[in-house]
Amino acid sequence: MTTDRISKFPSPAASPLPVRRQLLAALIATPSLPVLAQFRIEVKGVGLTQLPIAIAPFRGDAQAPQKIAAIVQADLERSGQFRAVDTGGAVLDETARPDVALWRQKSADSLATGSVTRLADGRYDVRFRLWDVVKGQDLGGQSFVVTQGDLRLVAHRIADFIYEKLTGERGVFSTRIAYVTKTGGRYSLWVADADGENSQSALSSPEPIISPAWSPSGGQLAYVSFESRKPVVYVHDVASGRRRLIANFRGSNSAPAWAPDGKSLAVTLSRDGGSQLYTIDANGGEPRRLMQSPGIDTEPAFSGDGRSIYFVSDRGGAPQIYKVSASGGNAERVTFTGSYNISPSVSPDGRWLAYISRVGGAFKLYVMNLSSGTANAITDTSADENPSFAPNSKLIVYATQQQGREALMTSTLDGKIKARLAGQAGDIREPDWGPFQKQ
Repeated sequence: MTTDRISKFPSPAASPLPVRRQLLAALIATPSLPVLAQFRIEVKGVGLTQLPIAIAPFRGDAQAPQKIAAIVQADLERSGQFRAVDTGGAVLDETARPDVALWRQKSADSLATGSVTRLADGRYDVRFRLWDVVKGQDLGGQSFVVTQGDLRLVAHRIADFIYEKLTGERGVFSTRIAYVTKTGGRYSLWVADADGENSQSALSSPEPIISPAWSPSGGQLAYVSFESRKPVVYVHDVASGRRRLIANFRGSNSAPAWAPDGKSLAVTLSRDGGSQLYTIDANGGEPRRLMQSPGIDTEPAFSGDGRSIYFVSDRGGAPQIYKVSASGGNAERVTFTGSYNISPSVSPDGRWLAYISRVGGAFKLYVMNLSSGTANAITDTSADENPSFAPNSKLIVYATQQQGREALMTSTLDGKIKARLAGQAGDIREPDWGPFQKQ
């Protein structure tokens, strides 16, 4: 991290180091990354109101290429809402009626059972059932017939079902994240499951790729590429790989942020002098300037209702977070604690603002309650960056450094439960959490 984070982009030709996010982000050195890294999940912390649940090994799990029950359990633990109860190795399928008294003795409030069966055509039949152990009630179940490649997705959907049944909130385990890596001299944009597994390369380039941003539909990613030797904004169709140019005006074009309706993006352009905020149609065209400012305005982020845009500006002498109507007008300052606040991310439900604050030379993830204005640091690390909310507003993904290496983390909003999704031999950065997937 550097102290000079509000500046124009350095020329990639002048500096071969990887680019951090947006105009606020300076270039720093990083270790080489593997093209693909398996992720491991390390959950740390104890929440105050975790629901005890037993996930029995599914019948047939041992022979399946993906351990469905283990994936479901990891998802639920990572959410911070659940505490796994030891099943003692008991294998129960969806047809068995459990001995609820036994599971009550194990202090489980609920129990999930199921099976995985390989069919003659090579596909897999996955079934599960959820039980309320306290009331002795069958809470329902689901069945799926899928190819081997979709087994992880099925496990995430089972976790979503359980999460919603027991918390009343929609689960985010079948959503996706995007992030950027650098391997030697190449930059790659990846799409992965919400647990960091199943990474697929969306784009690779010898020039920096930064600021990936999911469209509200989840089908497209906006990002900034330096392949033209300057920052240019593209929109990339994830399924087809096709992309379209959005902003390639004089100067720098950066920091794309989607409007919730998917029809436009906010971007930072320096076409008329200093870096300023504009909105532009999602198919490109002539941008519309939001306001006049003597300072640098960048890192736009739409509110969930699309009415406001939060952004970073040094108009007051140091970078702080402001908000302005999406139609433009006068800006209102949002952050007052700390002298250096950047990288705003607004929760989809409109209740929370995540951002990075520099405190004594350390960059820490803060979460602000927007109704009260109260903000708290939720990490004990010192190089946090790029927070992004899960679509249910319950978790945040962000990049940080641990033991000198960059890592991808998720955290509950109170910071009590954190999960590390870190490459075994590499680093990742620039995470963005995608929207809910269509069932």
